[in-house]
Amino acid sequence: MNEQKTTDLISLWDASAKEKALSSRMTGDIVSDVAIVGGGFTGISTALHLAERGIECHVLEAQKIGYGGSGRNVGLVNAGLWLPPQNVRAQLGDSVGSRFVRLLGDAPAYVFSLIEKHGIECEPRRNGTIHAAHSQSGFEDLKTRCEEWRRLGAHVELLNREETADKIGTHVFHGGLLDHRAGTINPMGYVRGLARAAQAAGAMIHIGVTVNSLQSDHGKWILDTAQGRVTANRVVLATNAYSDDLWPDLKRCFTMIHYFQVATKPLGQQADFILPERQGVWDTAPVMFNIRRDDHGRILIGSMGRIFGGGHGLTQRWARRNIERLFPKLGQVEFEKSWYGQIAMTPDHLPRIFRLAEGLYTPIGYNGRGIAPGTIFGRDIAKYLSGAAENELPLPITNFHKVGSGSLKSRLYAMAFTANQVIRSL
Repeated sequence: MNEQKTTDLISLWDASAKEKALSSRMTGDIVSDVAIVGGGFTGISTALHLAERGIECHVLEAQKIGYGGSGRNVGLVNAGLWLPPQNVRAQLGDSVGSRFVRLLGDAPAYVFSLIEKHGIECEPRRNGTIHAAHSQSGFEDLKTRCEEWRRLGAHVELLNREETADKIGTHVFHGGLLDHRAGTINPMGYVRGLARAAQAAGAMIHIGVTVNSLQSDHGKWILDTAQGRVTANRVVLATNAYSDDLWPDLKRCFTMIHYFQVATKPLGQQADFILPERQGVWDTAPVMFNIRRDDHGRILIGSMGRIFGGGHGLTQRWARRNIERLFPKLGQVEFEKSWYGQIAMTPDHLPRIFRLAEGLYTPIGYNGRGIAPGTIFGRDIAKYLSGAAENELPLPITNFHKVGSGSLKSRLYAMAFTANQVIRSL
């Protein structure tokens, strides 16, 4: 375990990741081909793939690598999006939509190939993930998804109630969709490992650097920081749900929601019946719920919303009640860590690649699917900045547009998620 103060740890993953945290600081002015703002999955993947192509690049991270959603993630490396494939095609058109579905369907394989290639220590398990049906209607939806993925040749399996119970260790679900393409990781370990690989390839990564202003000047981009000025030909804003006011209204192109996790202390053999193959699980309920185990025997359980209270607060009561509901024979458990992060939800649940100005790009709006899409978008943005055609990007580049009611929706969602915690904790 890395030597960090407990108060500095943003999640369990921050403490348990075997990959070391980077500590490279920026000193003085910098001139670079590409400046990347944000040290999460997208920013670090962009840097890695640019550096491998011999393109000079500098990552500027205000906190530490993985500080945002990348270090607070559930750790499910899922294929595709929340939307079923047919809905993606309906929104994007058959040509673009079909290509995008194939790309993200294959994305977990690429993530695990990077882990193997660079020897990233991040507890990788490629045993699939399970989309569990919280109701009979949820199971019918999974049937439709399964049929469509199978038509496309994906390795997915529809589980009945008993088969789902065998995989998860509880009979509360009506069935499940097992996606063999997917898996689980320690997300902080993964993003730190990508950063290590990017540095080895020649990328420069600076932490503790807040970009205070971003301006175009005679074909160059000027990024002002307290540590110095960065001058770059192109800029990638890789801040996703953690976007601030650096670019006007950028954070208004999505609805920001919170997602929390609670981790038990290691449970040992008493919990061996729970997820014996270590698949990650999330359900079909409108207020989504997830559960998984890490390599140390902890149960991680989470849902939409913030953390409320400490050791005996609302969120831990919610976690305790749900564990009791799912696994009544487990008995009382003790909790080790709780945390929450931010998700950028777009109105149509599809990500975007915006051209904010000439030479200024942002991939944004992963809708809770940061690991695989963030890695792929970073890779393909790097290809594009290296000279690849625009039609080789995962999605067409579009001009920026904001969501007028995003902040109101965020507040309404927050109220609904809090109410769900209260009801589920009784």
